[in-house]
Amino acid sequence: MRITKKGALLVFFVLQIIGLKIIRHFPHFVENYYSNGLYVFLSKVMRYTFGWLPISVGDVLYTFAVIYLFRWIWKNFKRIYKDTINWFLDVIATLSIAYFAFHLLWGLNYYRQPLHKSLDLKADYSTEELINFTQKLIEKSNKIHALLADSDSMKVVFNYSKSEISAKVPQSYQKLSQEFPHLKYHPKSLKKSLFTYPLTYMGFSGYLNPFTNEAQVNGLISSYKYPTTSCHEVAHQLGYAAENEANFIGALAAINNEDLYFKYSGYTFALRYCLAEVFRRNPEVYSELLSKLNLGILKNYQEVKDFWQQYQTPIEPFFEKTFDTFLKANNQSAGMKSYSYVVALLVNYFDNKPL
Repeated sequence: MRITKKGALLVFFVLQIIGLKIIRHFPHFVENYYSNGLYVFLSKVMRYTFGWLPISVGDVLYTFAVIYLFRWIWKNFKRIYKDTINWFLDVIATLSIAYFAFHLLWGLNYYRQPLHKSLDLKADYSTEELINFTQKLIEKSNKIHALLADSDSMKVVFNYSKSEISAKVPQSYQKLSQEFPHLKYHPKSLKKSLFTYPLTYMGFSGYLNPFTNEAQVNGLISSYKYPTTSCHEVAHQLGYAAENEANFIGALAAINNEDLYFKYSGYTFALRYCLAEVFRRNPEVYSELLSKLNLGILKNYQEVKDFWQQYQTPIEPFFEKTFDTFLKANNQSAGMKSYSYVVALLVNYFDNKPL
């Protein structure tokens, strides 16, 4: 029996799914031969190819893909009923190719070994360790806030344009790469997304395009959040697919920048996660710690909250649920809740280091 191309791609799709079920049990292999091997080469090739262009090539490709999809559905709608099998094979064949490209170009990073193992850190921590670290973060955040704001009750206003902030991101990774050479960031491919408004209404600050390796940032978010969001997306670009690990690396990168605004964004970003975890474990201690925080920092937090509230829509929970499902399907068993893992990385990384 002769196998058609569509049939072969269907078989290939099934084999890919089985292969990923197997490969998740070999994180060291993925870490050594893909994340720190093939992916390093592929990502640099794509960044050299697309990074120098001022426009997001990936967003343009997505636009044409959506247009083509609607055109194809319109032209082939009747086939759903008249030629169901071939219609189904067309869809699966396309998904098979896209699925393969996604994992080859970036997605296999979801199956690398956990970051705490790579850094030789503990994966857990005591409440006492958490509280002590959070107190240190409050002191550091208050100190930097005092240098940037006219009073402790005023929020920090960034004096940079978002393009200027973006230009400073490589400096963060240059400093961080002195400790972690594999985090050296060159060439740069960090851009404002063409889909800024859709991203905002969907509740996303940015994303990495896995097919062009362009780090996309939502151009509407506040300048206060722009450094950590940009550093977060670059962490994805460097092969850290897990959101919690990208948050940790993004915070470290911002903190390591010589610019005080970056440091403020990084430290208060880390502090927000720690305070949330303290609240979950001990609400009374949380209230005590919060009272020690400069009011201006809370106003920066409120600035971010107010921004997202003005763009809330009934469909946002749908996109959050979809992303949560996507994370769980890609070896992130806790989904969006896995974000709290960043606290464990922060507490244990700074255990014997000065802030």
